[in-house]
Amino acid sequence: METILAGFSDAFTLSNVLFVLLGILVGQLFAAAPGVGSLIAITIAVPYTFYMSPVAALGFLIGINKGGTIGGAVSAILMNTPGSPEATASTFDGYPMTRQGKARKALRAAHFSSVTGDTLSDLVLIFVAAPLSIVAMKMGPPEMAAVILVALVIIAGLVGNSMIKGLIAAFLGLFMSLVGMDQSTAAERLTFGIPELMDGISITAAGIGVLALGEILRQIVFSDSLPRLDQKNSESVKSGEPFTWQDFRTILPTILRSTLIGTVIGAIPGIGSSAAGFLGYTAAKRASKNPERFGKGEIRGVAASEAANSSVVGANFIPLLSLGIPGNVAAAIILGAFLIHGLTPGPQLFSEQPRLVYSLFAVMLIGDLLNLITGLFTMGLFARVIRIPLTYIIPCVVVLCITGVIVADSLFDAWLLLGMAVAGFFMRMLNFSFVTFIIGYVLGPMFEEAFGQAMIMADGDPMYLLQRPIACVFIVLAVVVLISLLRQHRRAGKAEAIIK
Repeated sequence: METILAGFSDAFTLSNVLFVLLGILVGQLFAAAPGVGSLIAITIAVPYTFYMSPVAALGFLIGINKGGTIGGAVSAILMNTPGSPEATASTFDGYPMTRQGKARKALRAAHFSSVTGDTLSDLVLIFVAAPLSIVAMKMGPPEMAAVILVALVIIAGLVGNSMIKGLIAAFLGLFMSLVGMDQSTAAERLTFGIPELMDGISITAAGIGVLALGEILRQIVFSDSLPRLDQKNSESVKSGEPFTWQDFRTILPTILRSTLIGTVIGAIPGIGSSAAGFLGYTAAKRASKNPERFGKGEIRGVAASEAANSSVVGANFIPLLSLGIPGNVAAAIILGAFLIHGLTPGPQLFSEQPRLVYSLFAVMLIGDLLNLITGLFTMGLFARVIRIPLTYIIPCVVVLCITGVIVADSLFDAWLLLGMAVAGFFMRMLNFSFVTFIIGYVLGPMFEEAFGQAMIMADGDPMYLLQRPIACVFIVLAVVVLISLLRQHRRAGKAEAIIK
């Protein structure tokens, strides 16, 4: 109990609360702007947390992640253009409500549904992560290597349109993580005689380059034209039909159902919040007595999507904190922030730094409260922000990316950043999953360490892994999942060919 109270007291300092608040506002702002998104904000923010305390840094990044859950709904509802991919399903009923003069009600429904789903998933995380970490503590290097292998297969299969391209992207991420010095032998690998590569490619250069600048390059080259917010929709944010307590009671069962769906999906690496939003929406439509209303301005449709995609945020930290495996790319970037501050997420974190863990739990609850409060004022404010043309936003984002890498790393890493940006651009053009690439890059050192220790235990015999029951189960599971996903993708390809 003393550790819990000490952790909460660390989080409830004025500076830490202000960093969480700043993160939430940044997340809301970036997610509200179409074409940017909170993921880019998290990626850019990582190097700027280098000189912060661990609690402040992680609180800032978690705040951005949470703020993005409600910010993305703003442009989805007002402009029929989701500010972030997970808000796509919110356009189905959110925009029709706006056209009916109910933008105010739709935005408030999205706000309360998002915060409720996020808070409930955080509570699940708090009660589930510690017991899972105890189980994980009993697993040795062979078991951890097998768990990471399963995670990579699932992520490669579920993210993107092609299983093969997903596996290639994951392999490329693993390969890139090998650059630098071998941890066990201190030998140079893939450095090509360049001293700056001895420490490998930094997570900031790789993450910002592939995720942020890669997307910016795509938008510059193809000059995406985004719809503009018209005056009528803007005015309905203030003067439209209000959201009442009766409305909240109406959508509460939908929120709870979608929260359950999103929490389960978030705890499984690779599926992501976008899928959660669609599944929550579909479940709400099937459970409705009047499914024909969905797609025509049904408030339950907005609540279902937002509660489901927001509940993924807390649930993603279940595998991250208990196993050290990120549930999605946002969690992978936050994992990079852990490593920058000398922290290794996983079961050992609970035993070595329990006070920090409870500080993170407290930060999440603080973020939920601040998200609720700030959303009451910012949802309408961001209706004005999204009028800003993307041509003004892109240069600011590029400057933040480059200066952040230089401040956190070096000028050499800025050149690496540009190279990774080009790689991220071509990944998008060739439909390779950049999400899988980043997660493979982050998990690469963990897999190498666990597999290397397992080989030492086995005296170099790979068959030793099959003699460990738990490791054997996970290896078989990886094979089964790989085969089933390949079959699923093949059937989907045949179905598309028949339709064409």
